[in-house]
Amino acid sequence: MTDMEDSNLFITEDGSHSIFSNRFGVSYHSKFGAVDEANHVFINSGLRFKAVLQQKISILEIGFGTGLNAFVTLLEAKKRNLYIDYVGIEAYPISIQQAQQLNYSELFPLEDNPDLFLKLHQCPWNIQTQLNDHFSFEKILEKFEAINYANRFDIIYFDAFAPDAQPELWNDEILTKMYDALIPDGILVTYCAKGSVKRTLKRVGFSIEALPGPPRKREMTRATKSLTS
Repeated sequence: MTDMEDSNLFITEDGSHSIFSNRFGVSYHSKFGAVDEANHVFINSGLRFKAVLQQKISILEIGFGTGLNAFVTLLEAKKRNLYIDYVGIEAYPISIQQAQQLNYSELFPLEDNPDLFLKLHQCPWNIQTQLNDHFSFEKILEKFEAINYANRFDIIYFDAFAPDAQPELWNDEILTKMYDALIPDGILVTYCAKGSVKRTLKRVGFSIEALPGPPRKREMTRATKSLTS
């Protein structure tokens, strides 16, 4: 959100910040732990799953939001000596002032680059930036409906607001775009385990896995694009 009055900062159960969006009536992360959710859904079930077989990984994030998913991915890339090509899509970015209030840099202090989290927000839109030896980053100021990638990404972090808040982002058209954006055997990971979403994922061609969810959530979803696509 570009308007500070449209959202409210709060502390989740693991001590990390999130933002509640008044515009959409939901928070950017689980109230039971923003960092725990990001690590469980996107790092453990997405990045580490792919990193078993490859060091170079391309990631598309649908819902750049606070930048937390990109930040923990950047940290993981350095830790595991990965090279990440990361593209984040966001239609309603938070302000630099809001980003400065988030406590992710305090939770993951980096002596050699203490402002690395803020750099994600300070980077210009729609321009690829090499943040370090492990992480190429581009954020796209655009609605999800407008993206049009084909066979480019190994992983999609699908982190849009929940289907009840933004149902138009979980339909056949959008999920077909996600399917098309992945390379064969690419994966989509999301916190969402709603039955209607899983049925739509199957309908557009994905194979579905129901995985254990983050804290206080029974399940999450990992969807794989067929090797024959």
